[in-house]
Amino acid sequence: MIPPYLPLPPSDRVLSPRTGWTRAHWEALADRLLDAVAPFASPGHAQIRLPGRASWSGVALDGLEGYARTFLTAAFRIAGAAGDAPHLIERYARGLAAGTDPSGGEAWPVLTDCSQQMVEAASIAIGLHETRPWLWDRLDAGVRERVVDWLGGFVGKRTWDNNWMLFQTVTEEFLKSVGGPYEQREIDRGLERIENWYAGDGWYTDGGSRNFDYYCGWALHLYPLLWTRMSGDAERAGIYAGRLNEFLGTYQHFFGSDGAPVHHGRSLTYRFAALAPVWLGALTGATPLAPGQTRKLASSVVRHFAERGVPDRDGLLSLGWYGPFLPATQAYSGPASPYWASKAFLGLLLPPAHPVWTEREQPLPIDERDVSAAIPAAGLLLHGTRHDGIVRLLNHGSDHGAPPDDPHYAKLAYSTRTGPEAAEHAWTRDVDNHLALIAPDGTHSRRAAIKPLSCDGATASSSHETAAGARVTSTSTVRGPWEIRVHEIADGGSCTVREGGYAVSDTTPPAVATGRGWALARRADGLTSAIIGLHGWRRTSVSREVESNAFGPHSAIPCLYADTPGLHISLVVLSGDAVHPGALRDAVTVHVSDEEITIGFPDGTSTTQRRGQWP
Repeated sequence: MIPPYLPLPPSDRVLSPRTGWTRAHWEALADRLLDAVAPFASPGHAQIRLPGRASWSGVALDGLEGYARTFLTAAFRIAGAAGDAPHLIERYARGLAAGTDPSGGEAWPVLTDCSQQMVEAASIAIGLHETRPWLWDRLDAGVRERVVDWLGGFVGKRTWDNNWMLFQTVTEEFLKSVGGPYEQREIDRGLERIENWYAGDGWYTDGGSRNFDYYCGWALHLYPLLWTRMSGDAERAGIYAGRLNEFLGTYQHFFGSDGAPVHHGRSLTYRFAALAPVWLGALTGATPLAPGQTRKLASSVVRHFAERGVPDRDGLLSLGWYGPFLPATQAYSGPASPYWASKAFLGLLLPPAHPVWTEREQPLPIDERDVSAAIPAAGLLLHGTRHDGIVRLLNHGSDHGAPPDDPHYAKLAYSTRTGPEAAEHAWTRDVDNHLALIAPDGTHSRRAAIKPLSCDGATASSSHETAAGARVTSTSTVRGPWEIRVHEIADGGSCTVREGGYAVSDTTPPAVATGRGWALARRADGLTSAIIGLHGWRRTSVSREVESNAFGPHSAIPCLYADTPGLHISLVVLSGDAVHPGALRDAVTVHVSDEEITIGFPDGTSTTQRRGQWP
């Protein structure tokens, strides 16, 4: 249920039978977010200093971030209303004047190499381009000159070698369009660099390593196509649109039927910014989704968060997921960082008469059947189940560089209903969705650099080498809500082996149970995590954590143990339905030979895979 403190229009179950949301709901949510931040603005509105933990950039830059990121929401709202938002135009025009006045007390810091100002300058440039007839063209000539001078600080500057290069591309393209300073080679540099990062299947990695996460959508697809709206480059627009179309073919499966995104990767506090590529597909005509599917997906995501207290009672976006949760943030995250969620309002650029707003909502694949999607280029395998609407992401390729140094990348699996144990005390133990080799002195292995081996159909595999020299090959095979994990460990020495399933978290401690070869944890609403030993396991337990998960303060993780490393096969379940692990253990059969492993399922079918070979 939408909290009563969030003023929204009545639901329209004729036009939107699944969510009740229409364009009017999106406009109302945008207005609520913008009204809520206004009291935190400086007198000239050049800075919006929101409450919360400061970032490593300092208070002044956090204030600029508050202006720039909320300006994106305002810009999409202004343009979507064809300029009929005079209070927003006046508010953000004042901020431009004050922020670029070096003699005033609200002047924005000048752009320097690899500075946070670069991120925010790109948002301002995009906002000015999209609102040009109503804002930029009506600014005082002196203010326009000062804005050009400030944005022009980008020229000749060095950026980080990742999505930041695109901030320079779009900012200097805007400057070019208004007669300001620019370097064509700097505009081109970012566009040329992403060609090195394009991995295939519609997916980019963010920089030179295996950084596959939401940045692919809300940055690496978004900025190049927004750049084409400035530049008019039809050739590149066609290339980028083709990639986006392919990307959305699998990306649509990153969301549960209730709108929950898979909880994976960094900057998760941006929340529904994950919708940016979905709207971008409709905006550019580069989407496999029907208009009614686009709106159903987008509206279900923002409604999902709204029903869980986002924004909060004060209309603000906190540093966290549903409520405040700092372990889901980074050191660069300040109080206004969550307002990159503004990118979710890109759809307001589509006019009210566009089919995405006028056609009836249509179901997505997960609303009608179980789904699976392999992304070979990224080493990611998704499987979702219609009966409970849960999507699970199996990670055999995204490691955020080597080694994966973050619980939001290092785990074997993620989902739309669970989060990794992310607080420092829990990350130190690293239990959930992880295979650990525990030495006699109690130290345990991390998942080091992930080497993808295969990802196709219903199976994905990868390998890694531990710091102690053990070699681990892991294969995941999906079937409905089940994942069969096969781990082959070589050179493991004298260690204990532990594997954890999904962590389920709640406001109260989840119920737990163990039996012969299985362990289980269940939330009050029935969400159940179970792990079942099929081969090589000897003992079971349930591990508990407190204040370590974005989904609730009390967590429980079912675990399996073995006394020696070797071949270990487990059945991992995350389901909203009843789970009977003892019956599953008896019904799923395993046959192991020197060459292959055969898994037999209760319906009489089976799957066979060759024994893994270390590359």
